[in-house]
Amino acid sequence: MSLPGHVVAPQRDRHTRQDRVKRAVDVVGAAALLLAALPILVVVAVLVAAGLGRPVLFRQCRAGQYGRPFELVKFRTMHAPDPRRGRASDGDRLTPLGRWLRATSLDELPTLWNVLRGDMSLVGPRPLLSHYLDRYSPTQARRHEVRPGVTGLAQVRGRNALSWEEKFEHDVWYVDNRSLRLDVRILVETARTVVRRDGISATGVATAPEFLGNAGWSRRDRTPV
Repeated sequence: MSLPGHVVAPQRDRHTRQDRVKRAVDVVGAAALLLAALPILVVVAVLVAAGLGRPVLFRQCRAGQYGRPFELVKFRTMHAPDPRRGRASDGDRLTPLGRWLRATSLDELPTLWNVLRGDMSLVGPRPLLSHYLDRYSPTQARRHEVRPGVTGLAQVRGRNALSWEEKFEHDVWYVDNRSLRLDVRILVETARTVVRRDGISATGVATAPEFLGNAGWSRRDRTPV
């Protein structure tokens, strides 16, 4: 019987080499996209400033690779919470401009800066709130073995229309099967998803429900692709 290390080590080595190449692709790709999107960034910034005021950017602590916290940067799409004005829920705070930005994914353009900084990758599990960290099952927590992504497998398989369990299943499958070829496929499918505006929000909520934890989920052998 062969030792587990005889099987696992080559896989880890392959992923290590791929991850180095992937980081180089991320830097070049994010820089090129930021330069190409500069006029759009300026226009969206002006629209957000006029419609929502300042600050134009939304900043929030998210969990990155290995659970390390980082500050995610996006365009604002909501008013600040203000129950006195009926702005308590996400649905109340989300503006028509914000809905359009989310539908077109233009609110995500500033996250390319997170890619350049090394907080994120172009493709990977979406970065979630840091206080979710103690709510994952051990298998779900494996989504943090790689850098989070601007887009990912869960985004092209249903986005917010998926349950949390389905999202995490896709995330863990991606961690185990990641490759540059798969990343290219996800990027192409992301463009189609954005054009079709699929899965922008979960049923009954403006964005996505809070993840409250899910004990006992540990399916490992599914292959959603």
